Amino acid sequence: MPDQPPATDPFLRDLITVIKDNLADEDFGVAELAAKVNMSRSNLLRRVKKAADVSASVFIRQVRLDQAQALLREEDLTVSEVAFRVGFNSTSYFIRCYRESFGYTPGEEHKQNPEPAVESSAPTAPRSRIYRYGWMGITALALGVIAWLVLRPSTAPARDYDKTIAVLPFTNDSEDTTNVYFINGLMVSILDNLQKIEDLSVRSRTTVERYRAAQLTIPEIARELDVNYIVEGSGQKRGDQILLSIRLIDARRDQQIWSRRFLRQAGDIFQLQTEVATHIAQSIEALITPEEQARIAAAPTDNLVAYDDYLRGLDLLHEGSREELLAAIDLFEQAIEEDPAFAQAHAYIAITYYFLDAYQAEQPHGEMINTYADRAMLLQPELAEGLIAKALYYLHEQRYEQSIEYFEKVLEYYPHSAWVHNFLTGLYNATLPNTEKYLAHALRSIRLAVAEQDSTNASYTYLNLGNALAQAGFLDEAGPYIRQSLNYNPGNRYSELLTVYLDLDQHHSLDTALTDLRRIYAQDTTWVDVIQELRKLYYFQEDYPAAWRYYQKFLRIKEAYGLDIYPGEDIKIAFVLRQLGRPDEARAFLESYRQFAEENTSIYQSLSIAAYQVMIGESEEAMANLRTFSEQSGYQYWYILFLEDDPILRQLADQPDYQPTIQRIKDRFWAEHRAMRGMLEEEGVL
Repeated sequence: MPDQPPATDPFLRDLITVIKDNLADEDFGVAELAAKVNMSRSNLLRRVKKAADVSASVFIRQVRLDQAQALLREEDLTVSEVAFRVGFNSTSYFIRCYRESFGYTPGEEHKQNPEPAVESSAPTAPRSRIYRYGWMGITALALGVIAWLVLRPSTAPARDYDKTIAVLPFTNDSEDTTNVYFINGLMVSILDNLQKIEDLSVRSRTTVERYRAAQLTIPEIARELDVNYIVEGSGQKRGDQILLSIRLIDARRDQQIWSRRFLRQAGDIFQLQTEVATHIAQSIEALITPEEQARIAAAPTDNLVAYDDYLRGLDLLHEGSREELLAAIDLFEQAIEEDPAFAQAHAYIAITYYFLDAYQAEQPHGEMINTYADRAMLLQPELAEGLIAKALYYLHEQRYEQSIEYFEKVLEYYPHSAWVHNFLTGLYNATLPNTEKYLAHALRSIRLAVAEQDSTNASYTYLNLGNALAQAGFLDEAGPYIRQSLNYNPGNRYSELLTVYLDLDQHHSLDTALTDLRRIYAQDTTWVDVIQELRKLYYFQEDYPAAWRYYQKFLRIKEAYGLDIYPGEDIKIAFVLRQLGRPDEARAFLESYRQFAEENTSIYQSLSIAAYQVMIGESEEAMANLRTFSEQSGYQYWYILFLEDDPILRQLADQPDYQPTIQRIKDRFWAEHRAMRGMLEEEGVL
């Protein structure tokens, strides 16, 4: 929520005016609103979320509903007439939205606000009343929408808790084990359909997979997953028939909401998936917009042979070995041979090629990723998998800003995609550092992909959130998440490494930190990351011979494995070599660092250039860049922790503006820290 009272927010008032001008246009949505106010869709989404704490689509819907309420109170119109006048093309959907917002149906609005009895000769003229007080109507509508944002009712659902749901892995009821891929595919498709509904929070497949054979009760599973509803299913395919049993459970009360068996012909598989997902959502009173319903109902292909190949490929992709990835590509290609317009098959070929190249020294499949991603997007522009495939292409090519652009497009259509939030968490952590965004996506990741106990993935999920909190300066709050990470996986060395820095912040002892790092290093003397931390702390301690010992180890490993990592450390290597009386060797590292600093497009570019200018004796120019850096935002706490201890930057200490500039950097960080505290308190983290 904005700091200022919402009623005075001019941005929201302007949006309300534009929406009112297009009220009857049922196709006027987020994209159209963005165009009217000359903003990109992603910028509009971010600004509305920040100002109103709801999505842009919900904001538009509430403007329509408030105007509908005014019409019902002031004009003699039927519910259907009002629905169409305010841009709802479905009366039933309008009634559901109205009840969700106000706690009663539009039909009851007349009963709550009856027209006063009048003599037949008395002029009623409701339109004249609106005309005379039209300016008051505009103000009342604006205030009504904004007041709703602050005082949202929670009266509609019979079950008055969040619509959080997990679809547990379905059981194959057939003795034929080759049917497993088909039953898995049904489960994934129903889960995917539920994830298309913004009003639901659905746990990811990765999260629920560990419960396939778990000996836990439904309430126990629900508590671990932090959900209120559980879907169980089982089924089999017999010839051309599909038999599917589904059970929806209120997990808080451990009560069955409904149970149903579906017997369908194989040719009706897509209608079956749509029917099950819609019935689940409606049973827990989730709002489904017409756009979401259309996406759910859209069949990925009309070729059942192609779909069968696709499901087999998808099952292999989730297994994840190199051989299985190659086999998955073959099956996706067979699906495309059957149906060249099968967009999802094109997208998954691109995605699978990305994972084939991931973490490999040779990454030859970039062009294949791009080609298949483009084909998927051409066939179906809003397909999540197609947008993800394009984002992965840019990630593969290290074009990170474009990658983020496509990941954020996915979230416009599918805001609960844990997969996408995980990718963005990684990008905003190290690649394009932004502390606030890193923390925001880490929070969403842990909510959507709730930690799977006894899982390595769970440990890293908690590590990400703990690291994000630490980078934002919430080190005390980060501690429990790092301990939870180590509880899930005691062998998570990154969590152990972060613990060293949490202790360093608390005790301010470089000696103790170095002792802890040497203990971790003794467990694996080839681990590059701990070597990097050791050499860095010896550098800050100004023990240059010790720093050089670990720099040498690092350089040998880097050369042996052809690694291109930590280019920003070259300036420290150059400085250490100078202190050891080896200026000629230092020169090569300084030149390498210059290239890195000039190509650096992150928020730290001006700081990087300032350090280089100190090394070449350009102190005034260095101070100018340090002042530029002081105007940046979103940097990490570790820069604050070590800023005044850096031997290179400390050479600027005799510059008149040095201390005030350092103080501005600190002040800006802590101001952002305080602002983030409010967000974290709302999220229940603090």
